[in-house]
Amino acid sequence: MPIFQLTDAPVFPDPTLAEENGLLAVGGDLSVERLLAAYSKGIFPWYSEGDPPLWWFTNPRLVLFPGEFRVSKRLARTLRNSDFSITFDTEFTLVINACAETRIRQGGEGTWISDDMKAAYIRLHLAGHAHSVECWLDGKLAGGLYGVSLGNIFFGESMFTRISNGSKAALVALVERLKQQGVAVIDCQMTTSHLITFGAREISGDEFRHLLQLHVLSFNSEIT
Repeated sequence: MPIFQLTDAPVFPDPTLAEENGLLAVGGDLSVERLLAAYSKGIFPWYSEGDPPLWWFTNPRLVLFPGEFRVSKRLARTLRNSDFSITFDTEFTLVINACAETRIRQGGEGTWISDDMKAAYIRLHLAGHAHSVECWLDGKLAGGLYGVSLGNIFFGESMFTRISNGSKAALVALVERLKQQGVAVIDCQMTTSHLITFGAREISGDEFRHLLQLHVLSFNSEIT
């Protein structure tokens, strides 16, 4: 399969043309318009600092249906007895910076959440499409996560923990809010055993594209 070189126009090739590892295209920018066009098709950017943008459509796709979300009795008891407090969209920049710092510490060699990526998602947040969940303990940021919301799908991007269970508390709060809002599915992008313990499961790329057609249709009509 060829790797597609993007032009200045915020359009993407058909996701079914992605390589087996999920790589679909290279190049382009991180404008709000292009990011919305990408997410509406299930495509996301992921690349190292200093490289050109790389765009991916993974197949199979890990997703979490809010109605299938599972919390162990032990974690539920821990969270009930904790002093965590949760906020939404109050400190997006702090959250994305913390996610980048956590990945640097874990990997030891930089992070895919580069300065350009942070600036792009902050713009997307200011445009009303990227959101954060903050978990606090004693006035300090204990954990959190951020992602992109289009139609009735939430596209999870990254999470971090500074205090044990901080990111888990943020995830539990996020799922509860998304249930209330009628969100149909949370896109987890990459398969991890951690998310599977919460009820996430793999579906085929075709199934995921069908979900996009059902739940992000209005955005498709606006940006294509």
